[in-house]
Amino acid sequence: MKIGNKTFDSGTHIMAIVNLTPDSFFEQSRINKECDLLKRVGDALRDGAEVIDIGGQSTRPGHIPVSQEDEWQRISYAIRLIKDNFDVPLSVDTYYPYVAQHALENGADMINDIWGLQWQKDRDRSMAKIIAKYDASVCIMQNQNRISQESELWNDIFSFLQKSLEIAQESGISEDKIILDGGIGFGKTKEQNFTVVNDYDKLHRFGLPLLLGTSRKSMFGGDVKDRLEPTLATTRLAVKQGILFVRVHDIKENFEVIQQAEAQNK
Repeated sequence: MKIGNKTFDSGTHIMAIVNLTPDSFFEQSRINKECDLLKRVGDALRDGAEVIDIGGQSTRPGHIPVSQEDEWQRISYAIRLIKDNFDVPLSVDTYYPYVAQHALENGADMINDIWGLQWQKDRDRSMAKIIAKYDASVCIMQNQNRISQESELWNDIFSFLQKSLEIAQESGISEDKIILDGGIGFGKTKEQNFTVVNDYDKLHRFGLPLLLGTSRKSMFGGDVKDRLEPTLATTRLAVKQGILFVRVHDIKENFEVIQQAEAQNK
């Protein structure tokens, strides 16, 4: 797939999480100063990240939503700083069409949409149309406001993603700029999260690249500071399942695991 001026077509790559929020669930990932941002991005690239994903709103369980204007205010300076100082594809984590429009106007390369182009207040499909207008890339994540019955879990995931892909196609988003995310931690029980992770390669049915986002999530239990090892275990699985991207906080550790796993799989 294409993100900005880079093409990714094999292996497993790292998307680095950079949170421009005061309430992200993993405190060490929060950025609140320009110098911290530049160091965080520089360190991430040095340690093996190939895409930077910035976000201005926490989507952790129990988060308090912020307005589209506040979200844009939080991230606007970061787009300028990153684009002025680094040659790296830049993704923006938002479901607001307003934020996507401004982000792409200012140089972002990708929109990471946790509502997969189906945010309930985006009835005119503005998000998809904006992404198509700027010929940008998109990460389409599966999400829902309810918990699936066990027997319907995969059907619900497939149905949501199929609808999202229809919206993307009808809006003119290039197929080679789409990646799919199974939505770990969203609209699923702890057990369902593990079911999806363990069979993540079922999503290959769509013939599109996949992104896995499990980094330090609550599905692993315990304190967030103790969730690195189980995160690395899912990264090893991602390599085995042919997943193109993992979206993570801990770049160096995940990069080392990917290298080891890819060497073992040769």
